[in-house]
Amino acid sequence: MLVQGNGDERGSREYNVGLGQRRSDAVKKMLMLLGARENQIESVSLGEEKPTCTEHTEACWAKNRRDDMLYGGEY
Repeated sequence: MLVQGNGDERGSREYNVGLGQRRSDAVKKMLMLLGARENQIESVSLGEEKPTCTEHTEACWAKNRRDDMLYGGEY
């Protein structure tokens, strides 16, 4: 499984990459607490590179602050 951490467009690129990594690492940790093995999960950060919404509103930014989980064959 690949966990992709995402951020919104606010803040610097470096900040958003770090934030996305912390998000994806948190999901990885939770999955491991639920029984997944560490070698089954890869966590990466996409920062602000893959927004789901491009409007400049709080509601849109909230949609972009997320993790995407992809399973083998989807990436």
